[in-house]
Amino acid sequence: MGEQGARSKEKAAKRATDAEAGNAAAGPGKRSGAPAKRPAKSAKQESHLAMVRRARRINRELAEVYPYAHPELDFRNPFELLVATVLSAQTTDLRVNQTTPALFAAYPTPEDMAAAVPEKLEEIIRPTGFFRAKARSLMGLSAALRDDFGGEVPGRLADLVKLPGVGRKTANVVLGNAFGVPGITVDTHFGRLVRRWKWTEQEDPEKVEAEIAAIFPKSEWTMLSHRVVFHGRRICHSRKPACGACPIAGLCPAYGEGETDPEKAKKLLKYEMGGRPGQRLSPPPDYPGSPAPPLGAG
Repeated sequence: MGEQGARSKEKAAKRATDAEAGNAAAGPGKRSGAPAKRPAKSAKQESHLAMVRRARRINRELAEVYPYAHPELDFRNPFELLVATVLSAQTTDLRVNQTTPALFAAYPTPEDMAAAVPEKLEEIIRPTGFFRAKARSLMGLSAALRDDFGGEVPGRLADLVKLPGVGRKTANVVLGNAFGVPGITVDTHFGRLVRRWKWTEQEDPEKVEAEIAAIFPKSEWTMLSHRVVFHGRRICHSRKPACGACPIAGLCPAYGEGETDPEKAKKLLKYEMGGRPGQRLSPPPDYPGSPAPPLGAG
C-alpha cells in the first residue's frame, strides 16, 4: 500500500506540473498523448454485472486522476459547511467562497446568524443569488440549531433534513465532509455524469442516490461524489465534453458527444486541468492548482 500510495502521489505531482506548464492534456490521465478510443462495446449490450465492473473501474481511474479531490467549498467547521452548502444552490462554489468570508466575520455562530437583521444578511449574501430565500433559510436553520441542538450542527441525516433549507444533498455534503459519515451527493454534475455513463437512468436525485449506492461499497460514497463532480467540472462538461482529453474515454458509452480531437479538447479543460485557479480561496495543502481570487479581485 505504501508503494502504491507513493506512485499515486508521483502521478498527481506530474499531472499538476503538466497543468501548470499548460500541457493539461498530459495531466488528466494515462492515455493522454493519443486520441481517445471508442469503447469496444455498446452500452446496450452490457449486462448489469458488466456495468458494475465498468463503474468501479471508472471510480478507480478517477481516484488516480484526482487523488486530491475535495469539497470545493471553503469551511472551517460543520456550521460553516452547512451554511456554504445552502448558499451554493443555483450558483458556483467560487461565488460562495468569495462571499462567505464577510458572512462568517459578521455571523460566526448559529446564535449570531439567528439574530441577524434580515436586510443586512441579505446584502452580504446577495452575490450568491436568491438572497432573500437563502437568508430566510439561514436564519431559520440557525434558530433551529440554537433552540433544538444547543448551537451545534447535528451529525445525523434525520436531524439535518429537518432544518430549513436542508435536503438530502446538503445533509450528505455535511455528513461526509464534516463528520466522516459516508454519503452520495447528487448535484447536477453527479446526476449528469452517472446518466451519461449509463450507471442509472433515474432523474430523481433520491432514486439516483439509491441506485449508485447499490453499485459501490459504502466506504467509497463520499470520495466517489467528489471525484465525479471534479470530473464533471473539469473535463466532462454538460454542453461540450472534452472527450479527446478524457482519461476514461475508453470506458465511456457517451464518447464522441464532445470534442474528440486531443488538441482542441485540451483547450476545453477547466481549473487546474487547464492551468487556471480552482474554486476555493483556501484549498487543501495537496491541491495542485492555485487558489481562487477573492471577491472583486478580477
